[in-house]
Amino acid sequence: MTTEAPRTEPRNDWTREEIAALFDLPFTELVFRAAEVHRANHPANEVQLSTLLSIKTGGCAEDCGYCSQSASANSGVKATKLMDVQAVLQRAAQAADQGSTRFCMGAAWRNPKDRDMPAIIEMVKGVREMGMETCMTLGMLTPQQADMLSEAGLDYYNHNIDTSPERYGEITTTRTMEDRLDTLSNVRMAGINVCSGGIVGMGETREDRVGFIHTLATLPDHPQSVPVNALVPVKGTVLGDMLADTPLAKIDDVEFVRTVAVARITMPHSMVRLSAGRESMSEMTQAMCFMAGANSIFTGDKLLTAPNAGDDTDAAMFARLGIKPMAISETQAQVEASRMPKGCVKLEAAE
Repeated sequence: MTTEAPRTEPRNDWTREEIAALFDLPFTELVFRAAEVHRANHPANEVQLSTLLSIKTGGCAEDCGYCSQSASANSGVKATKLMDVQAVLQRAAQAADQGSTRFCMGAAWRNPKDRDMPAIIEMVKGVREMGMETCMTLGMLTPQQADMLSEAGLDYYNHNIDTSPERYGEITTTRTMEDRLDTLSNVRMAGINVCSGGIVGMGETREDRVGFIHTLATLPDHPQSVPVNALVPVKGTVLGDMLADTPLAKIDDVEFVRTVAVARITMPHSMVRLSAGRESMSEMTQAMCFMAGANSIFTGDKLLTAPNAGDDTDAAMFARLGIKPMAISETQAQVEASRMPKGCVKLEAAE
C-alpha cells in the first residue's frame, strides 16, 4: 500500500489485504488518515447524541454469547413484555430535552411477531412527530415487516453483524451470518437506512476485525451508521465468563482506536458510533476515537441493560474537548441525503 492519503469517495471493492494494511499502519499515520477522511465528509468537532431504550427486555431465544438478554444466559436479567407506547414516547421526549437527536428502540426478540407491529409502528410515528430520528432493533425482519416500518417513516434499522464471518458460529448458533445479511438486504430494499456494526474485544484476532470491517465495507451500500462496541463482559454469559478467566483477550485501547479509524477510512460517509463499553474507556481514549473519525455516541446512564457514561459526564467531556453536539438539522439532512427509494440498491465502486 502506498502512503498517499486515502480517497474519500465510498467504494465497495475493498480487499481484506487492503484493510489489513490499514490496520498495520503506524498508529499516528492511521489516525491522521482517518481524520482527513472524516473532515472531508463530516463537520469537524461535532458529535451526534443518540439515546437507546430497551422497549422489551430479556427472554430472547437467541444464544448470543455476549448478551445478557439471552434466555440461555444466567445473567439475572428478567424478561419483560413490550413497553406501552405512551411510556416509550415519554422517554423519547425526555431524551430530546437532553439533546439527543436520534432515539433508538431495542427489543430482545429473535424477530418481531406480526401482533407486535401495530405498537411498534405507533412508536416510530410518535418519535418522528417530535422531530427526532428514529431507529429500531427488533431482530430479523421479513420483507413485509421492513416495508411496514418504512411506511411508518423509520429512519434507521439496527442489525449488527457482530464479528467476522469466520468467527460468527462461535458467537451464536441460533442464526447465521447469512440470516443477518438477509435482514440488512430487506431493510435496504425497503428504503430504510442501515445501522450495522459489531463488537470487538470478544477474544477475536485482528484478522477477525479485518473480516468484520470487510463485510460491512463491501455491502452493496455502506451502512449509514456503524456502531463499534467494546464488549461489556457480563457474568453469566458465555463470553463474560470466558473473559473473566482470560482477561488478556480484552481489546486494548490502541487497537480499539485502530478499529474506529479503519471503519472511518473504509466507510467515509457513515456515522461511526462509539457504543457499548464507553463507560470503561478513559476520556483520552474517547478523544482519540473522535480524532479517528467517530462522530456519534449513545448518551444516558444505560444502554439496554449495560451501564453507560451518563449525560453529565458526556457534557463535561465535550466541554473539555471543545466538541459540540450535532444539531438535528444536520443529522436529518444526512438521513434525507442517504435514504434510497424503496427497492433501490445502490452500487458505488472505485474509479
